[in-house]
Amino acid sequence: MSSIVNNIKEKVSGEKDSSGQGQSQENEQTFSIQPHPAKTNDPRDLPPSLGGGLNTNPEVGAFHARDPYVPPSQITDNLPPPKSREELRARAQELNKE
Repeated sequence: MSSIVNNIKEKVSGEKDSSGQGQSQENEQTFSIQPHPAKTNDPRDLPPSLGGGLNTNPEVGAFHARDPYVPPSQITDNLPPPKSREELRARAQELNKE
């Protein structure tokens, strides 16, 4: 079964040397395991990374807020009064009509 796959690969790539194997083995990428920079198991000992992560994105800063936002009185005075449950149900039925 693997010989069929190898034949198809050779025909598609068009590369073949005298040993019958394609030249793809010479051009294949090789990967190796790199040593970890940590000397201990404490994450505070790692050097700070530049960029990336949640700390560098200002949009997620709202998730680290300490106090709730209280709008100024000029905004709260101009808000309409809240609607009753009946008004909200009627509005939902109106929007859900087909």
